[in-house]
Amino acid sequence: MVSAPATPEFSRAIPLSEIGVGAKPRHIEADEKERAALVRRFGLLSLDLLAADVAVQPDGAGYLAVGRLRGKALQACVASGEPVPASIEESFRIRFVAEASYDADAEVELDADDCDTLFHDGRAIDLGEAVAESFALALDPFPRSANADAALKAAGVKDESEAGPFGALAALKDKLEKK
Repeated sequence: MVSAPATPEFSRAIPLSEIGVGAKPRHIEADEKERAALVRRFGLLSLDLLAADVAVQPDGAGYLAVGRLRGKALQACVASGEPVPASIEESFRIRFVAEASYDADAEVELDADDCDTLFHDGRAIDLGEAVAESFALALDPFPRSANADAALKAAGVKDESEAGPFGALAALKDKLEKK
């Protein structure tokens, strides 16, 4: 994935001073200009929707954002370049911690229930960038269209049955039979 620019395309910075004791629900949605910039950043063909409903609350030494994101995009097939629709709808849990409090050398053991961790600068957290990154991670890294196998075959790429050891034996058998 491409790293975030200095000023994220879809920034929704929430000052830490605005985060109260209870979780306050928020709705954020990328506008057309923000979506166009995210298309370039993530290498998409189009991005028709990126939105999230999220609640943020203090959590120990950090802040916890819990919500659900929705996105609709077109990705290019890795084999043919044809458009492949992507519809993402998933829940997320992101913990924001201060950069100064993070120890890069500390050993941390995570389990499946642990949430992603992002950093804040001590002044604000950026929900928009967190949602954009979560969306990008949810996309299929190798989207394939219905014509992907045909495009690969036409390009001379062997499928698994032809490339393995039994495929090599089958090719040798075919050569021997032709003699």
